[in-house]
Amino acid sequence: MDTVLEKTTATTTPVMLTESAVEQLNLIRQQENSPADYCLRVGVKGGGCSGFSYILGFDAPQENDDTFDTGGIRVIMNKAHAIYLLGMEVDFINGLDNRGFTFNNPNAESTCGCGTSFSA
Repeated sequence: MDTVLEKTTATTTPVMLTESAVEQLNLIRQQENSPADYCLRVGVKGGGCSGFSYILGFDAPQENDDTFDTGGIRVIMNKAHAIYLLGMEVDFINGLDNRGFTFNNPNAESTCGCGTSFSA
C-alpha cells in the first residue's frame, strides 16, 4: 500500500497590522491619494535615538522587496529588513495622552521613549 504525503506550505506574514492601524492607513491612503500600485512600505533605517527608526509609508515596490497581505493591505518590505521586523505588530493609538502608530517589535532589545526607534 502506497502512502501519499501531502506537502503543505505555511505562509507567515512577517508584520501584522491591527484593525485600528488598518483603518488609519486606509484613511491616510485616501487623503494622500496614493497611486493604486503603491503598497504600504514597512522597514527600518539607521538613525533615531536608539540606532534604528521605523519606516512606514506608501511606496512603489522595488526589486529587493517581499510582498504580503495583512488586513487587506498589500505590504512591501525590503528582504534585508526581515531580521529586524519579523513578528512585529503595528498598531494605531488614538487616546487623550497619545495618538499615532506604535510598533510592538519582539526583535528590539530596547526602544526609546518616543517608541519610533529601537536597537537590535
